[in-house]
Amino acid sequence: MLTLALLLAAASPDLPRWKAEAARVSITRDDWGIAHIKGHSDADAVFGAIYAQAEDDFSRIERNYLTALGRQAEADGEEAIWDDLRHRLYLDEGDLRAAYARTPANMRALMQAWADGLNFFLATHPQVKPKVLTRFEPWMVLAFTEGSIGGDIEQVDLDKLRAFYGGKPPAIASAAPALMTEPMGSNGIAIGPAKSANGHALLLINPHTSFYFRSELQMTSDKGLNAYGASTWGQFFIYQGFNEKVGWMHTSSNADNVDDFVEIIVRGPKGLSYRYGNEIRPLLTRVEPIRFRRPDGTLATRSFTTFRTHHGPIVRSEGGKWIATALMNRPVEAIQQSWLRTKAADLASFRQVGATYQANSSNITIFAGAKGETAWLYPQFMPRRDPRFDYTRPVDGSDPRTDWHGLIPVAQLPEVANPKAGWLYNTNNWPWTAAGADSPKAASFPGYIDTGKENARGEHAMMLLGSPERLTRDTLLTTAFDPNLPAFAQAVPALVHAYDALPASDPRKARLREPVELLKGWDYKWGVASEPTTLAVFWATEMDRAAAPDIRHERGVYKWMAVAPPAIQVDALAAAVDRLERDFGRWRIAWGEVNRFQRISDDIKPRFDDAQPSIPIGFVSGNWGSLASFGSQPYANTKRWYGNYGNSFVAVVEFGPRVSARAVTAGGESGDPKSPHFKDQAERYATGNFREVYFYPDQLTGHTERTYRPGE
Repeated sequence: MLTLALLLAAASPDLPRWKAEAARVSITRDDWGIAHIKGHSDADAVFGAIYAQAEDDFSRIERNYLTALGRQAEADGEEAIWDDLRHRLYLDEGDLRAAYARTPANMRALMQAWADGLNFFLATHPQVKPKVLTRFEPWMVLAFTEGSIGGDIEQVDLDKLRAFYGGKPPAIASAAPALMTEPMGSNGIAIGPAKSANGHALLLINPHTSFYFRSELQMTSDKGLNAYGASTWGQFFIYQGFNEKVGWMHTSSNADNVDDFVEIIVRGPKGLSYRYGNEIRPLLTRVEPIRFRRPDGTLATRSFTTFRTHHGPIVRSEGGKWIATALMNRPVEAIQQSWLRTKAADLASFRQVGATYQANSSNITIFAGAKGETAWLYPQFMPRRDPRFDYTRPVDGSDPRTDWHGLIPVAQLPEVANPKAGWLYNTNNWPWTAAGADSPKAASFPGYIDTGKENARGEHAMMLLGSPERLTRDTLLTTAFDPNLPAFAQAVPALVHAYDALPASDPRKARLREPVELLKGWDYKWGVASEPTTLAVFWATEMDRAAAPDIRHERGVYKWMAVAPPAIQVDALAAAVDRLERDFGRWRIAWGEVNRFQRISDDIKPRFDDAQPSIPIGFVSGNWGSLASFGSQPYANTKRWYGNYGNSFVAVVEFGPRVSARAVTAGGESGDPKSPHFKDQAERYATGNFREVYFYPDQLTGHTERTYRPGE
């Protein structure tokens, strides 16, 4: 029987096709609200997966595609034009439609199912009011093929883009941020038989993203698909997760594969051209009309004439010279790679997908599988360049030698497979410590390959993994929540020494005596009851404010704190004490009283309120070496610090005869505040008490809320 919503949508000529697809799909919601989708074909599974995502949080799906399609200004107003223009410079609707036309037929079937699932959801849920996207088309998928938080395109500076294309002058950056930025990244750890207590490979999936950035679900089909994990809202593939044979965790890398080219512009009777070797080439232009919403709700359009060379679009000018930025633009290959790796059966087949498409530009992949294989895999998109040039700065685009010369074969990139020690990891640090003695050697690769450095989480991971302990699935989880803070273990003794060196007459001597005594007795471990953790984090925040830009961005504040001038160390502690007393009435306060998890609305930009319930969190920012990351800060209306970034979807997986896993999602699966699954995982998230994952049908027995077909 047709529902009322379907009757209202009956005029759509696509309705019979949507209903036929829905009839081939079942969705089982477990007792955490997580969707387990079963389809006859892979396309049916895609239809069901995106429909289930839309049930949980359609607004986040639409938001991601407004961003990817360069249509944010239609919802948010004129200020969003520049972000839209940045996306359109690389892929506008015409580019995407052309890319869709050359996509292989089997992938187009999945993309059509994706559009059908979203359109069927809107047809059956008339109460859902999209801001802009009232109908989805299959080519739109190609705008958003990379599921990480923040793509390559965000390296294009918006203020400078705005200045070049006729907007306001660039904003002047403040000398120091108000609060230290939480590092955008993740942790991934793979354990092989040599370090596994029972000989089974283990995988830690620990992305650090803004909360509620991904949906947790399972996709299965009668054609062999069976993938579980986190899917970025609006995408139809499992971005971080596992199937019966293999698991994959992506961490943001420091791969250097986005380059700037200084173009020499020539003005002639036929318009603008640019110099390339001995040639004068015409500068390519395109008019980009961008619609935006006026304050009264009506739409208007601003059009921009954009410029590009063979290197890429012009994105800014420096010293009167135009700069083109080149980055990966391979949407057809990227969607295939993202999908096909979820069906890999072992390391060889997983590697083959990456080598075939070379369309992962930003992620190191930590891999583990049922054969006992583990691997650390570098981003496969790496242009071959002339090492005589410094690609960390703009290079001369008129010199053909600076061009990209194809891609480096995957076999020639950094990699670790099955290390003898039985462990490998990444914490968004450089490749050269990935697996202890089995790590890649920097001298074996061109200097332009990687621009990263070590970080505090990396030092912590190596300390833990280098121990002789053999790990189980559950002790790997304990490792991921180890409370030691190596940054403070290095820095606090230096602060104590600086304080001890103060003359007795210094007024700070008496003022800071008790705070220093508290830190001297600390074991450098976080915890909800820990008062030293609070004081140390506030001190480190003040140290970050005092750090020069080169220290903050190049050397790393966590190292500098231990060698900073003593006067700066002591003054930062005094400022931390003052701030605690101002905000909380006392400088001695448990970390859990300050550091809180709260979910009170479905707003994409979160809001927080000290007067409403919240949960204490013991772990801290990854800046100080905590593997379990919780990026928190006070807001304009709060004294307490609330987290909105860090641990999000986290899982530990064991690949035995049967795959087994435990997981948790920040808050809960649903974006609806009225749903019981809006924040039913919050306490588990706070305490690290992960739930069992129901991967096999027999595990769902007794844990099923309902089973239904889309549209019912």
